[in-house]
Amino acid sequence: MLDICLLGTGGMLPLPDRYLTAMLARFNGRKLLIDCGEGTQVTMRMLGWGYKTLDVICFTHYHGDHVTGLPGLLLTINNTGRTEPLTIIGPPGLRKVVEGLTVVSKDIAFDLELIELSYEKQTLKIGEFVITALPVPHNVKCFAYTIENYRLPKFMVEKAKANNVPQKYWKRLQQGEEVKVGDDYYTPDLVLGDKRKGIKVSYSTDCRPIQELEELIQESDLFICEGMYTDDSYLAQVKKHKHMLASEAAELAKKARVKTLWLTHFSPALPQSYINIDKVKEIFPNTVAGYDRMTTTIDFTEE
Repeated sequence: MLDICLLGTGGMLPLPDRYLTAMLARFNGRKLLIDCGEGTQVTMRMLGWGYKTLDVICFTHYHGDHVTGLPGLLLTINNTGRTEPLTIIGPPGLRKVVEGLTVVSKDIAFDLELIELSYEKQTLKIGEFVITALPVPHNVKCFAYTIENYRLPKFMVEKAKANNVPQKYWKRLQQGEEVKVGDDYYTPDLVLGDKRKGIKVSYSTDCRPIQELEELIQESDLFICEGMYTDDSYLAQVKKHKHMLASEAAELAKKARVKTLWLTHFSPALPQSYINIDKVKEIFPNTVAGYDRMTTTIDFTEE
């Protein structure tokens, strides 16, 4: 199962009760962070999931409200005694941005492995996570992400026996390994059943809705998306600055047949205590106005 937490839900600047937008995922004890605005390490501490097993940080883009929490977070991770490398992924210019941000955190005991993405759609696997990045329209280079956790097919004893696979190789084949012994060659499909549905979570902020984004998020278990304003009268403003209205996020969710939509990256002008999304829910009923440290657990299904 996959745990998801919205560490912060604000855009532009942090507020007393609304940290800047960041999302934390946890699978089999390992963690992935998308964006790291000012104060991210504070809301992570309040959450209580720990820091040491954070393996990947993905940046959507290099505006300050998405990256300036990095130095403090790295220093805090360093205090846990971590020595294994930490991977940071982001748009072109990543190395320059990280080198600038980490001037005050150069003495950390672990390496930073930087993956600077080319500005095109691409997929990579890091640890427990399969990550797909898609360029999206903003006023600087920006990516939307999906993270997926795959699930191996069921092991089929009768199939293994019918294919005369020696029992001593079953476990290795069940784990997806191919086995070659002399002239004999065994592949996982000889012992495994049909492909099973995994878990898919999509994340997008600071962009306009486009067809490619709709395709990326198709049938996500959870779609986390910017809802800068819940009032459609701000449409001209969000178009000018290449942001998205909550209603536009709901339209995307509806077209892409996602299960649940979480809105995030709210304008500081929106109230901190209660955000009315009644009109948004008329478009996509399973919409939730995100709040700091809102969490959910997504289980594998047999569908």
